[in-house]
Amino acid sequence: MSQDSSAISFVPAQTQARALREALENAGVMPKGYVEQWEETFDHWVPENGARIVARAWTDSTYRDLLLRDATSACRELGFGGPEGGFIVALENTGTLQNVIVCTLCSCTAWPVLGLPPEWYKSFEYRSRVVRESRQVLRELGLDLPESVNIRVWDTTAETRYMVLPMRPKGTEGWSEAQLASIVTKDCLIGVARPQVTHAKG
Repeated sequence: MSQDSSAISFVPAQTQARALREALENAGVMPKGYVEQWEETFDHWVPENGARIVARAWTDSTYRDLLLRDATSACRELGFGGPEGGFIVALENTGTLQNVIVCTLCSCTAWPVLGLPPEWYKSFEYRSRVVRESRQVLRELGLDLPESVNIRVWDTTAETRYMVLPMRPKGTEGWSEAQLASIVTKDCLIGVARPQVTHAKG
């Protein structure tokens, strides 16, 4: 039996989601305000948090040592912790080592300090290729590293969430923490980019 497809009405995804939410709340499965609570959390999970951490580490050697020894505590010291904020490990880049983060199973990151993962990070192509051909993947993402730089890829798990501590660029001597934080992007914190000094900071 054929059916005229033009007569089929589709329920918008937002309407379906609203109905599901109301059903779960009415059944007592999901407490009221649960969605709003997570929306507020997501609003505070931004890469600017990680940028602040990096800037502090660049200007405060004591904090840098804490970050590399116990990143979870170092992040909490600046107010970044809570859900998904445990078991954070900081990976320090050097002139001969570039650390890169991936989650081969899904898309986990240290969300409180990196923010939600970008679309390319969640893609199967990135998750499968960066482990096998990391130098080529970084090149495609805009980071062309010399052969003298070793690349180490770290696989995030539910028990260990990584963030990259990039090298401080030359020419940033005397900059404030706010100025330094402004050049640290989410890609830098994942390890697929390096902080760039494109203009003088006044």
